[in-house]
Amino acid sequence: MATTYQPRLKTKFSKEIKNSLKEKFKYSSVMQVPELKKICLNQGLGDAVADKKIIENAIKEMTTISGQKAVATYSTKDISNFKLRKGVAIGVRVTLRGNHMYEFLDRLISSALPRIRDFKGINDKGFDGHGNYTLGITEQIIFPEIDIDKISKINGMDITFVTTAKTDNEAHTLLTEFGFPFKKNAK
Repeated sequence: MATTYQPRLKTKFSKEIKNSLKEKFKYSSVMQVPELKKICLNQGLGDAVADKKIIENAIKEMTTISGQKAVATYSTKDISNFKLRKGVAIGVRVTLRGNHMYEFLDRLISSALPRIRDFKGINDKGFDGHGNYTLGITEQIIFPEIDIDKISKINGMDITFVTTAKTDNEAHTLLTEFGFPFKKNAK
């Protein structure tokens, strides 16, 4: 019987991280161990109101980065101060689950984050109080899949990691076990 492919971090989670978290937080069952449910990538593009090509380029870039087709997000109401009309494309998003999620996480930790200029670790203040973490990236060119010569404009993005953790401490420990390079607190 042929073996099916399983991402490196998914295997690491099931073999090492689950047991480590179970011991650390003294869970009575393996089912209580928090896990990563999905990763949401979101890119807000306010300049797209004037130029439609910005959205098309952003969809191509986000699809290349994530390995999954990205979709445009549309405004829900008119805002005259921003020259915004209802139904105009103003952003791009993609939600990753399963093997795509673990593959993206592996690429983010091992190759994209170390490419950030003057990188000293990521800030641990992005937790929402319910076990989810949001990371802001200022340049999409940190991803090796992006060809810098073909970029028309440098855009940032938000990456949200949704977990089943009940507290921020559990989520922080889970992400640290995956290899997130959080800044060391100098207290």
